[in-house]
Formats: sequence, C-alpha cells, structure tokens
Amino acid sequence: MTSPGDAARRDSVGAGLRRSALRRASAVALRFGDRTWTYAAFDRAADRIARAFVAAGLRPGDRVAAYGRNSDAYLLTWFGATRAGLIHVPVNYALRPDELGYIVRQSGASALIADVALMPSVNACTDAARLALRGTFAAGEGAFDVLAFAQETAGDDAPIDLANGEGIAQILYTSGTTADPKGAVMTHAAFAAHYASCIASADMFAHDRSLDALPLYHSAQMHVFMNPHLQLGAESVLIEAPEPALVLRLIEEHRITSFFAPPTVWIALLRHDDFDRRDLRSLERTYYGASIMPVPVLEELRRRLPGAHAYNLYGQSEIGPLATVLRPEEHDARPASCGRPVLNVETRVVDEAMNDVAPGGAGEIVHRSPQLLLRYWDKPEETAEAFRGDWFHSGDVAIRDDDGYLFVVDRTKDIINTGGVTVSSREVEEALFTHPSVYEVAVIALPDPRWVEAVTAVVAVRPGAAVSEDELIAHARGTLAPFKVPKRVHFVDALPRNTAGKLLKRDLRAKYASPLIPSSRG
Repeated sequence: MTSPGDAARRDSVGAGLRRSALRRASAVALRFGDRTWTYAAFDRAADRIARAFVAAGLRPGDRVAAYGRNSDAYLLTWFGATRAGLIHVPVNYALRPDELGYIVRQSGASALIADVALMPSVNACTDAARLALRGTFAAGEGAFDVLAFAQETAGDDAPIDLANGEGIAQILYTSGTTADPKGAVMTHAAFAAHYASCIASADMFAHDRSLDALPLYHSAQMHVFMNPHLQLGAESVLIEAPEPALVLRLIEEHRITSFFAPPTVWIALLRHDDFDRRDLRSLERTYYGASIMPVPVLEELRRRLPGAHAYNLYGQSEIGPLATVLRPEEHDARPASCGRPVLNVETRVVDEAMNDVAPGGAGEIVHRSPQLLLRYWDKPEETAEAFRGDWFHSGDVAIRDDDGYLFVVDRTKDIINTGGVTVSSREVEEALFTHPSVYEVAVIALPDPRWVEAVTAVVAVRPGAAVSEDELIAHARGTLAPFKVPKRVHFVDALPRNTAGKLLKRDLRAKYASPLIPSSRG
C-alpha cells in the first residue's frame, strides 16, 4: 500500500547522480581515456542505458552481471541498470569461466555485459548460454553495446528512475576464501547510509579531484570513493589499473587531491623512481585500506607526502564496505589502529558468547548498521550465522582500547595456534617488515608434526637486496617472544594478490603445505 508522497520520498543511487547533474550540470563528472563526461551528459547517458535494458525485455528485479575492467561504460552500466530497477552483479574480471558460471548461476542473472576481450571466457562459460541478454561495454559485435547507447544523442525521453520491489541495488560476491562465494544483497538505502558515512568520516568535498585506479567490481573503489564523489558532484579520473608511472603522472597532470590504494600499491608507488620526480603536492588526502598497512610503510608515506593527510579505512563488502576510519589527526598516537566506527555504524568487540571484551582483550568485531547487507543471496543458513545475536559478525579479531579505537589483530582464520598458544600473524609481519631488505611479507600457519601449526613467513626481498632465512629469524628474535618467531622462511619474487590488491594467503598455504617439511627449529 502506498501513501501520499511515496514517490517524492523515494531515493536511489541514480537519484543521487541526478541531483548532482541538476546542481553541477556543466562540471566534469568523469574522465576516462580521451572521453570527458559532464554531469548533465553522464546523467542523460545513464537514462539511455536504462531504457535500452527495458527495451531488451529486462524487468525490475532482474540481475545483470557486469564482467569487465574499469571504464566509463562499466560505470554507466551500473547507473543504467539500477535506474531500470535491475540488480547489478559485479564480477571479478580475473575469474575463470567456471567461476563466472557459478556467479551467473547462483545469482540467477538474466543478462551479462562483458568486455570484448573477455568474450572467450563468456563463450566458454556453459551457464552464460541460457542468458536472455548478452552484451558488451564497448566496441562489441552484438546489438547491445553500452557505450554506443550512452553516446546516442537522438530521441532522449524524460528522465527515468525506477526501483525494484525490495530496493535492491547490487549483489556483491565475497572472495570465497574458505567456501563458495556468497552474494551480499545491498539495497539503495544501505548505500545511501554508506555514502553519507564516507563523505562525513573521510572528509570528501565537491571540489575534490579523485583518481580512481582500483577495480570498480570491488566495493572499496566503487562505493567508498567513486559513488560518494559522484553524489557530491566532484570530478573523478578513472583508469583501468594502478600502474605506478601512470598514477604518478596523472596526479601531477590533473592536480589530483584524493587517492586511495591498498598497501601493496602504495609500496609500489613509493619504490618507483617517478615518486620524487613528479609534483605530488596537490594531494590533500591519501587513503589506504583493503589489507593491513605495515607501520614502517605508513611512516614513510607520511614523511614523503607531508602535505597530504592520511586516512586508514577498514571494513568489508557486507557493510558497504566502510566501517571504521582512523583520521589524520589520530595517526600519531595510534598508527597501527583502524580507528573508530563511522557515522552510521555501531561496533562491538565480543567473545564467543557475545559478551563485550574488556579494553585490551581480543575478540571478534561485530556491527549494527543501516549500511549492512539485507541478506546473502539464496543462502538463509549463512545469513542466520552471520547475524548471530542480531549483530553482523565480521570474522575479524581486534582489540579495542579505552577510547574506543580498534586494532585489528587478524582474520579469525589467520590466527596461528602453535604448540598450544596463539600468535597473531600481523604481529610477526610487522616485526619482519622492519628489516631493511624486506619488501613484502606474509605470515601463515602451516601443518607441523611438532607444533601442529608452524609460524611460517613468506618474504619478497627489495630489488638489489639480499637476506637469508637465518638472518630474518634472528631479526625476529630481537623483538618477538620465542614462540612467535617464524620456524621457516620462504622467499618469493612477489606475494600473490587479487586484482583489488588483497593478499591471497590461501594460495600460499596451498603452495607450501604439501609436502610437509618437518621443522627443525625450536
């Protein structure tokens, strides 16, 4: 049953873009390659794509999978789909055909839009054959080409802004580190609350010029930066990937004020020769997150960009994904903290019985928030488990201090139980990272006949440097209790990461767990 004014009060991510277009019609919304979109043009293009989806037979509530790299067409597909009342399903472009098929099948997608370069994977995906609509983002051979619709100027109708029954905007699939990926069902209302938290807690403004370099299929780049900036009317420069030389050049050329990257990208930028050659003084805010930032790297970043304010962002896709922020003025006192909850998030640290853990004690982070997922798509048991006790369980272990600041100790699955005592992999990583030859390090647990789980370090050495296993173990003994010192060190050229920059510890466990090598170290 509807009430008077329901339509007037209805909100959506597409309505937020329209408000920006009305306020700042001639301002630049997006630059991608040689194309520049004003807010007015970008808003009209989103409407054209929405009408194209409807004309193709899609109806509110249908799912549209998006399988591609960053582009203006990718972003317009998101706005066009949601304006047509459809549910957007982003897919990691690095997934294999069988992994793509799982998401298409599990989400019940009716349509798939893909990069032309990825069409071989689409054609190899047996589940894609039954789709009602297959199209491309740009330069496709088929009839449904997003960029062509976006650039068509004839016959624009009145603006549209539909909504589906439950107000669902997107199904965000988790990485599936321990089981099949789960689809977090995110509503327009959840994103509205989330964008407000981002703008307020991460100090975003309409005059910002943001460089967006991480994958848009990932919630951090899409929903912490790109969408809040578009809601504000700010300018975004979008690129396919965070190639260091390109990032540094664009910061200088466009006088970029805001840039986000995970630690691995910040490390690559700091090590690049152009870091000191380029004029980076326009940067006002540097954001980091997606994985734990080593404190020595953070200190170097702040020292070499003295005019930029650093923000640590923590969360996960199911909460939008931003849950906490460590603000610039809070870094000196607590550089290892991920901060305190943002505007629309309430957070606790609890034990297994859901009792609050005293300050200084470790427990699981749980949340309440309007930003949270509605449910996991077609997974009622997983949904019930995630919301045990009417709080959302993050799976992260943290310590809260007396002032409410959180310190993430580890993922629950990354806590190491060695010889009957628990060890935080992060603590060991921080100790090893202080060695001058260490470029990157990951600490994992491996099966061991003596210790049950052996603390094991996987290390990438800085270019031109050299260090031995014995040297690193001796270095760790200088700051760690004996039971925390790595039993083994493996050396690699680079640590495995996904396209969003997240470290894939599961790959390291799989690589080094078999065959088992008995530890000779006590």
